[in-house]
Amino acid sequence: MVPMSKTAGGVEPQYLKVKNHLREGIASGHWVAGDLLPSEGALVAQFGVSRMTVNRALRELVQEGLIDRVQGVGSFVAQLHRISSTLNVRDVQEEILERGHHYEAQVQALLKGKASPQQAAELGLKRGAPVFLSLIVHLENGVPIQCEERAVNPACAPDYLAQDFARITPTHYLLEVAPLSEARYMIEAALPGEVEAKLLGISRRDPCLVVKRITYSRGVAVTSVKLTHPGVRYQLQGSFSA
Repeated sequence: MVPMSKTAGGVEPQYLKVKNHLREGIASGHWVAGDLLPSEGALVAQFGVSRMTVNRALRELVQEGLIDRVQGVGSFVAQLHRISSTLNVRDVQEEILERGHHYEAQVQALLKGKASPQQAAELGLKRGAPVFLSLIVHLENGVPIQCEERAVNPACAPDYLAQDFARITPTHYLLEVAPLSEARYMIEAALPGEVEAKLLGISRRDPCLVVKRITYSRGVAVTSVKLTHPGVRYQLQGSFSA
């Protein structure tokens, strides 16, 4: 979760109080997709702020895709979709099957751990808080093409550790239990670490395509994942339309 902004004096801006109240209500399920949110007038009265302040909070929630506003009617919780941007969150199993090839997954680790400083920052958790961890190798026609290192917010997917990820991918499962509302990516070329090289059956000198992604549902960080692909075996594909 993105840290809340504060002024230089450490006081939270008034519009953020309104915005975070609505975000937290949506995240907790108090308001679900299609629900009518409190009116601008009701929020003005509740928080003792100006209509302009409330309008800014609502406008930013619209920009984040969490709510829809209908002129003369009010603000509604947005319908959440599996795809939130032109860069699709693809399931590697679906990619392989679309090519008519055989898919296989090898689960190397699936456990409950403590969030590292980086994982805590990415998932909006306290350092050392419980976190679900998985390490999975995905194979195409028996050849490893992706090493998936993932951390999951237990509050968003409490049954994560009970899943059979040799049968269903974490991506597919998480999109079902925590519908995607936002995703943040970083894509880079890098050399593999010792564990990644061993699992992918490549040399430490072989270049890899690395995708790091944090996904959100209803404004809450669900999972942080690092996907490492041997550069000679994988192409990142997508599409864009205006």
